[in-house]
Amino acid sequence: MRYSYQAFDNQKQEVSGILTADAEREAFRQLQKRGLTPISLILLGAKKRRQKVSQPKQRDVLIVLHELATLLESSVALIDAVESLGQSSHHPFITQTFTDIAAQLRQGIAFSAALQKCSLKLPWYMTQLVEAGELTGHVATALRDGVEQMEYEARVANEMRNAMIYPIILIFSGIAAVLMIFTIVVPRFAGILKNRGDDIPMLAQIVLNTGMFFNNYFEWLIGGAVVLAIIVGYLFSQPYLRAKLKDATAKLPVFGVWIIESETARWAAMMGTLLENRVSLLGALELASEGIKLPSLNAKLNQVRKAVKAGTSLSQALQDNEALTPTGHNLIRAGEKAGKLPRMLRSLAKLLEESGRVRMKRFLLLIEPAAILVIGGVIGVIITGVILAITSVNQVNF
Repeated sequence: MRYSYQAFDNQKQEVSGILTADAEREAFRQLQKRGLTPISLILLGAKKRRQKVSQPKQRDVLIVLHELATLLESSVALIDAVESLGQSSHHPFITQTFTDIAAQLRQGIAFSAALQKCSLKLPWYMTQLVEAGELTGHVATALRDGVEQMEYEARVANEMRNAMIYPIILIFSGIAAVLMIFTIVVPRFAGILKNRGDDIPMLAQIVLNTGMFFNNYFEWLIGGAVVLAIIVGYLFSQPYLRAKLKDATAKLPVFGVWIIESETARWAAMMGTLLENRVSLLGALELASEGIKLPSLNAKLNQVRKAVKAGTSLSQALQDNEALTPTGHNLIRAGEKAGKLPRMLRSLAKLLEESGRVRMKRFLLLIEPAAILVIGGVIGVIITGVILAITSVNQVNF
């Protein structure tokens, strides 16, 4: 624990600073050994707990866990490494958390239990890996594997998010352009041509009437869009409906295969990490399936776990339930025969990850020109309708 102190030195000069001690009594002893007369002693951890500190970003958590794994790999004692991070210049929430963890370690609580109770937003598998590392005496290795898994998941999520930025901007820009034409440009022509009646071609009438509808009921349309967005947001917040939507999306030709491969790669990477840290096969199957968000795949993996529990080999259970691709089944079977199942699972994860990247690029190659064609087609129809209306008024013949 860290204490802020004020004291008098031998020359009766007032000094202040920060020191680390297990208890307040020990802090007083340290000051006396330095020849200081304590005036006040304040526990910094208690002061921090009274303050409202925002949650750190995931990247900040990854960095501090990476530092902890590096310290442990360098043969630094666990308690010393945790206390060092508690005194570091990281995010205040992180330093406060590690200060609390250090206090729990001093009380004899296991690191995995302290990590599970802490306020940091850690993935479900981190405490399981650390607990397995404590049982085998390889906490540093288990923590490193957990950090690598977190980085892998963060990388996949960032790639998917970045891949969708340009198509989303393109679609919303097209919608905004169409709305602007309907609400600003088309009504001007509709006011001029409202007395022409049947002399205007059908396409021009549809465009002009649609423009007038948007112009007259613009506020209602915006209000309806906002209400619809709220309803859709609420529905997406429901895990059951979100899972159903993801299952339906997984049946699409290109995008669906991309989702399935991403989920399968996450499962294979998690399985490899758990097995490398001496987690039992049944325990690894149960834990790895918790990270799968695709209901159809999750159901298959649950059947695989039941088959393995009944005595079937992992490769055969996976093949019977068609949980993987033929390449995946072959790699798992080869890994079982060679006694290198964790390594084969890691290789399968990398293979699926690379395949997912290729499919993501292919998906983007399809969605971008498709969005451009649809938006361009809609704008073209509107402009054509306006031109037909103008030419019909001026009786221009082509």
